[in-house]
Amino acid sequence: MAEHEETLMEKTSEKIHADSSSSSSSDSDDDKSSHADILKSKVYRLFGREKPLHQVLGAGKPADVLLWRNKRISGSVLGSGTALWVLFEMLEYHLITLVCHIMILSLAILFLWSNASNFINKSPPNIPEVVLPEKCVLEVASTLRIEINRALDVVQDIASGRDLKTFLGVIAGLWILSLVGNCFNFLTLFYIIFVLLHTVPVFYEKYEDKVDSFSEKAIFEIRKQYAVFDEKVLSKFPKGPLKEKKKD
Repeated sequence: MAEHEETLMEKTSEKIHADSSSSSSSDSDDDKSSHADILKSKVYRLFGREKPLHQVLGAGKPADVLLWRNKRISGSVLGSGTALWVLFEMLEYHLITLVCHIMILSLAILFLWSNASNFINKSPPNIPEVVLPEKCVLEVASTLRIEINRALDVVQDIASGRDLKTFLGVIAGLWILSLVGNCFNFLTLFYIIFVLLHTVPVFYEKYEDKVDSFSEKAIFEIRKQYAVFDEKVLSKFPKGPLKEKKKD
C-alpha cells in the first residue's frame, strides 16, 4: 500500500513538473514572438511606410503588374511600351499618323465585313454603342478642379516667401528637371519613367531589408548635413509674413 502511494506521488509530481515546463516554454515562446513583433515594428522602412509594398501601390491589378505577380502580363505591358517607344522615337513614326492608319484599317475591315456578310452567309459585326456618361465627366471635372486649386494654393504659398525651405526645394527640383529635359525629350523621359515603374518596385521588394538599411543611414546623414546648413545659412534669412488663418 505504501509503495502504491509512493508511485502515485511520483507520477503526480512528474505530471506537475511537465505541465510547469510546458507552460514556461509556451510563455517563453510567446515572449520571443512578442519581442520579434516589437523589433519588426521598429525596423525602418523607406518613406516611413507601415504597410507592405503591394498595399502601398493599391493592392489591385496595377500593383500586380508593377510587382510582376503575373510575369506574362507584366512582360507584355513592358514589351508593348518598348515597342511604342521604338516606333515613335527610333523609327520616327508620328502619333497622329499612327492613329489615322489604325482608324482607316479598322473602318475598312468593318465596312467590308458588313457588306460581304450577305455573300458569305455570316452575321455582320456587332458594333457596340459607346456613350460617355455625364456623371463620369462631372466627377473627372470636379477632381481636376480640386487638384488644380490645390496646386495653385501651393504655388501661392511658395511665391509668398513664407517658407524658405520649400522655396529652395522647389527651385532645386525645377533646376534638376530642366537639366534632365535638355538630355531627353518628353517621350524618352516618359519611357524611362515607365521602365523604372516596372523595374524598381520589384527589385525593391526583393532586396527590401538591404535598401531600407542603406536608406536609413543615408537619410540620417542628409538630415545631419541639412541641420548644419539650416543653422549656418537658412536661419539667417528673414522670415516672410505669417499666413493668416482662414475663417470658416
